[in-house]
Amino acid sequence: MKSGLTAIILAGGKSSRMGEDKALIPIQGVPMLQRVYQAAASIADTVYVVTSWQERYQHLLPTSCHFIQEMPLSQEGPLVGFAQALTQVQTDWVLLLACDLPRLRVEVLQEWVVGLDEVDYEAIAYLVQNSKGWEPLCGFYRRRCLPELMEYVNKGGRSFQSWLKQQRVQVLPLSEPEMLFNCNTKEDLDFQVYGLRIFF
Repeated sequence: MKSGLTAIILAGGKSSRMGEDKALIPIQGVPMLQRVYQAAASIADTVYVVTSWQERYQHLLPTSCHFIQEMPLSQEGPLVGFAQALTQVQTDWVLLLACDLPRLRVEVLQEWVVGLDEVDYEAIAYLVQNSKGWEPLCGFYRRRCLPELMEYVNKGGRSFQSWLKQQRVQVLPLSEPEMLFNCNTKEDLDFQVYGLRIFF
């Protein structure tokens, strides 16, 4: 399923709480970054991976993958890395993904893409909402949000939640919120991924 869509995968985190590179941790024998890339590539025509460590990951991904070398400023957080990558995007919509989403499901992404045609024109993002705010690292953004995003970043803004509070965002429905589980610690990995609650 190709959709005239671009995907951006953020793989620049230091994984300090995990103690090892989350992107390389195998889930059912496949490194997490590779799993997320495969899901993204199934619906997007172009996939960018934003990272400081291209040499660490390039053997996992096909030559059609486009790497974006993080600038030092991008290491200040995912919002800056997203802004850097968004300057390369040519499509109206972009799917933003973290590299540590072991439960990502292609069929759900496909359903979401179909729903993009129904998003209000004024909305610059289409994101799942939870009790703490938005889920910014697994959802869709319009390319035209870039000028306001860059203005926010250039003023020192680094918080996705604070930036999104200033924007028109449409709620993306998700009946199975477990799909957005991400691994931050070894305990998360052992209990949530390798435990009884795993599903793919």
